[in-house]
Amino acid sequence: MTICCFLITASSFANHLKGGWIQYNYVGPGGSPNSSRYEIIVRQYLDCSASGQQIDAIINLGIFNSDNNTLFQSISVPLSGTDILNKSTFDPCISPTPTVCYRIDIYRVTVDLPANNTGFDLTVQRCCRINGIMNLSSPSNQVGVTYTSKIPGVNNGVRVSNNSSPVFAQRDTAVVCFNTPFTFDFSAVDADGDSLSYTFCTGLNGGGQNNPVPQPVAPPYSPVFYSTGYDASSPLGGRVQIDSKTGIIQGFAPDLPGDYVVAVCALEFRNGLLIGSIKKEIHITVANCQLSAARLDPDYISCDGFTLDFENRSTSAGINSYFWDFGVPNIVSDTSSRPRPTYTFPDTGTFTMKLRVTNAGGCKDSTTATVRIYPGFEPAFDIIGSCILNPYEFRDRTFVRYGAVNSWQWDFGEPTLTNDTARIANPSFLYPTLGTKTIRLRVTSTKGCDKEITRTIQVLDKPQLDLPFRDTLICSIDTLELRVNARGLIQWSPNNRLIDARTANPRVYPTDTTVYYVRVEENGCINTDSVKVNVLPFITVRLGADTGICRTDSIQLRPVSEALQFLWTPSIGLSNPNAKNPLAAPLTSTGYKVTANLGKCQDSDSIFIRVTPYPEVNVSGDRTICFGEQTTLQASIIASSFQWRPNNAMLNAQTLTPTVAPSRTTAYILEVSDTLGCPKLVTDTVLITVRPPVSAFAGRDTAVVRNQPLQLQASGGTAYRWSPTLGLNNSLIADPIATLNTSQDSIRYIVTVTDEAGCTATDDIWVRIFQTEPDLFVPTAFTPNRDGRNDVLRAIPVGISRFDHFRIYNRVGQLIFQTTDPSRGWDGTIGGQPQPAGTYVFTAQGEDYRGRPIFRKGTTVLIR
Repeated sequence: MTICCFLITASSFANHLKGGWIQYNYVGPGGSPNSSRYEIIVRQYLDCSASGQQIDAIINLGIFNSDNNTLFQSISVPLSGTDILNKSTFDPCISPTPTVCYRIDIYRVTVDLPANNTGFDLTVQRCCRINGIMNLSSPSNQVGVTYTSKIPGVNNGVRVSNNSSPVFAQRDTAVVCFNTPFTFDFSAVDADGDSLSYTFCTGLNGGGQNNPVPQPVAPPYSPVFYSTGYDASSPLGGRVQIDSKTGIIQGFAPDLPGDYVVAVCALEFRNGLLIGSIKKEIHITVANCQLSAARLDPDYISCDGFTLDFENRSTSAGINSYFWDFGVPNIVSDTSSRPRPTYTFPDTGTFTMKLRVTNAGGCKDSTTATVRIYPGFEPAFDIIGSCILNPYEFRDRTFVRYGAVNSWQWDFGEPTLTNDTARIANPSFLYPTLGTKTIRLRVTSTKGCDKEITRTIQVLDKPQLDLPFRDTLICSIDTLELRVNARGLIQWSPNNRLIDARTANPRVYPTDTTVYYVRVEENGCINTDSVKVNVLPFITVRLGADTGICRTDSIQLRPVSEALQFLWTPSIGLSNPNAKNPLAAPLTSTGYKVTANLGKCQDSDSIFIRVTPYPEVNVSGDRTICFGEQTTLQASIIASSFQWRPNNAMLNAQTLTPTVAPSRTTAYILEVSDTLGCPKLVTDTVLITVRPPVSAFAGRDTAVVRNQPLQLQASGGTAYRWSPTLGLNNSLIADPIATLNTSQDSIRYIVTVTDEAGCTATDDIWVRIFQTEPDLFVPTAFTPNRDGRNDVLRAIPVGISRFDHFRIYNRVGQLIFQTTDPSRGWDGTIGGQPQPAGTYVFTAQGEDYRGRPIFRKGTTVLIR
């Protein structure tokens, strides 16, 4: 015997279901007395890609008694057929084209059910739903699905067991694009003519991964758990509703593409009585597509004015044509072709606005919206209250020009409570805590206006009591009015020299310093405060000694007095003639008098302010000098003393005409002062700019033979003058030629160099004159002992225009030194190593100034 074992894994059944529903039809009387025969049809929705073990050859149907949820019968129902709903035609305005496909497996069975009072519940359970359901919060724990339907028994004494269920139309391939208006037909028909009412109902959980095709369990069944923003009554969000009469689902699709569980219950009514219900649950796919659509808010309203801004709310791309009709009767100019128009309505009222759009492919769509224009809606309210002991009263004072206020939503701003609200026009509220409270009032009108305003109050432990002052001063012959800002009963005390003690503004006339107390009572709440009235028998004012200021300066006058009012005369030069401490800036010496008052008490005093002009100083203008030059400063003053800064290296620094010779640019400051009453120092400055020294250069000392032309070359300026002029072809240029036909052995030329500013400097050059023919002279001996004399052996060119080389050989003919630079020579070493004393051979070669070659060879002695 061969035993075959089959392992069916959970993954074989995984994630393919998209809903289903159970239909039943009354066939006739059953085979036994007092029974009925029904055909039961189960439709199970699957993903179109479902295959293999995901397709059930049989399903398990449970029939339960409705009165006690006990199992009446369990039936294995075989697969009898399949429908494929695959949408292949689409509105050309939808882009991109989505995939909308359902596989519907159909299972049929006929059963006889006995008549009973409560009827029967039909149930099929299965696992597993598709992955990634958008409106469920925990798909991993809610993978199953349960289909239910109810066969009625007796209703209100009438047996209705011969009923057939409503039949949902298979219009499940409607296209739903994300964040776009849509309509989905979920309607059903009833063969018995019963009236139907539709409502969203909850999706139900079912079989699990470990038992994907279970025997149904008895009701009740656990619901699926919806994610935030969705629930059984709003499975597609708050912007989608179902029409209870037609079963049409419509609104704006969710913002996120994906699959959403939607369950709809059709309730049967016969003669006004509910006799049964049937539920269909499917997964509606919200596709990642767009519709060239016109989309508006359902309602627009202006409660402030006549002007509103509009825009198409659709996110569809490619719209290139707009036509707005704002719905004003009897005019044709209330239109616009702008994407975001602004329109001012001519009058109040309710208007039906239309929008028609066209996209680049020619697709058109239109929609309407209601516009209500009812300006003149201004929420307001009053607050009446005293302290925490008593309720605060709130009075609505909303202004409504059109219609009337029809709702109030008060929030009294008490953070410790959640029931600090009211929905009447004039509520009251007893606060449990002190502090600042923010009151919110939201009001609506019969015209649709809706606004919210806020105000803050300070909940106190006693009535509000405000005093403008708590300490004041009067003269003994005066009367003073006290003031308090408060509501309620007011009482001042003591009643000594006090008039109108029960008013907010009593008058007092004490002869001595007195403290007056005020008591305020409002609805049992009490508050108190006090005012101290200081009394003086007379006043004095003192200004102090006379003083002086510099002209154009100011001084603050500071009288010593307990007076409260002041008057200064004359007012010329004063910042405020009624201030206690005005600024005085007279241009001439002036005497000021102040009259001081405390009520009827008065005193006065005077002060003389002597005005002295500032000392004067003027230093001659800025100038530029050459480096090494000196200059004389020139100044004039009207003052008693002066001082120069800096005064180092300054000749005659105690005069107004000192001589200076700065080595760099320097600012010289002359500081003056006076003893006539203006103690401030006054200064003036002169800037002496020193040009940098002229860099005169005549060239390096050199040697020539008699009659050899010598090219001189000076630099450092813009003009030159040579001295002496002996042998020069031009003594006024930078580069004259010197030809020396003289028996002198040397000559020193001096050049004076002038720059562009006329500054000068000198330099010289020594020219040694040989009375020989041009030649290359080499000393016969040298002593490289680093004593600074004859340490280096050089070839000395005289009358040579080109120096070719100078070479040194040792006794064995080895070249040990060579150069083409006449300024370089041999220091008696090779590679830093001193060479022995003895005779060495040299050669020197060049060309004289006449172009003739010169070659010399000989010996020299290195002496150590």
